[in-house]
Amino acid sequence: MSESPPTTPACYRHPGRETYVRCTRCDRSICPDCMNEASVGFQCPECVSEGRRSVRPARTAFGGGVVGRQGYVTKTLIAINLLVMLVSIASDRGGDAAAGGNGFGGLMGGGTPLTEWGAVLGRAMFLDGTVGGVAEGQWYRLVTAMFLHYGVVHLLLNMWALWVLGRSLEAVLGPLRFAALYFIAGFGGNVAVYVFSAPNQMSAGASTAIFGLFAAIFVIMRRLGRDTSAIVPILVINLIFTFTVPQISIAGHLGGLVFGALMALVLAYAPRSRRTLVQFGGGAIILVVLLGMALVRTAALLG
Repeated sequence: MSESPPTTPACYRHPGRETYVRCTRCDRSICPDCMNEASVGFQCPECVSEGRRSVRPARTAFGGGVVGRQGYVTKTLIAINLLVMLVSIASDRGGDAAAGGNGFGGLMGGGTPLTEWGAVLGRAMFLDGTVGGVAEGQWYRLVTAMFLHYGVVHLLLNMWALWVLGRSLEAVLGPLRFAALYFIAGFGGNVAVYVFSAPNQMSAGASTAIFGLFAAIFVIMRRLGRDTSAIVPILVINLIFTFTVPQISIAGHLGGLVFGALMALVLAYAPRSRRTLVQFGGGAIILVVLLGMALVRTAALLG
């Protein structure tokens, strides 16, 4: 009886190439061009692709992406605030009080035409006889006020705080969750100004969002079981300044503090099994409440 000669195995992707190497996952024969080095042996291209798809991207303790460690959102917010300040300076009209300028492009703490256009304002008549404000349909003021400042000192103080607090929070929350926190805190503080301040009182600055970040870092640190003893004195000092220094918006700072804390609680204590859904839903509820407060205030001013 004759025996058939043994068949030399060939690469499953390149049948013309003989090989004795097999994929450690699927056991298919693979040639040198198809070999991908693994912790043990080699794997074929299909098994490598399947393994990559099955690996979940790294997440922070609160469900955010670890790309937040790069601080891209914090840097972008600072850049936007700096750019808006430059535009504000350019909008000044050489000290013409009737035009809203102070002669120094807002550098010395005075407002500029851009500040007047974008600051939180309930309802008031301008020098040219027109009536404006959130109650008159200028709802954009509740957002634009977060990026306008009364002078370079006001800007630099807020940007320094944003640089210190923002990078830490963005690293643990991830970029999207941090951006949501910043917006909710800033918007909440501006709504508080609109609701609780005199209709003709203007307010602008990133302070509303910054106070929200102060509250958030306290909540986040507590959730992580870390020491918060260094945060409390800084927060107390800022609150003292809020109540003692003239022309500081008490409503804006406290509003940002409260709504920043609420958003931080939602982000920090959402159950892991439904974390993204609860975080998104909680943020949406806070936003709806803020819009409701603004609508009630508008009705009161126009009634």
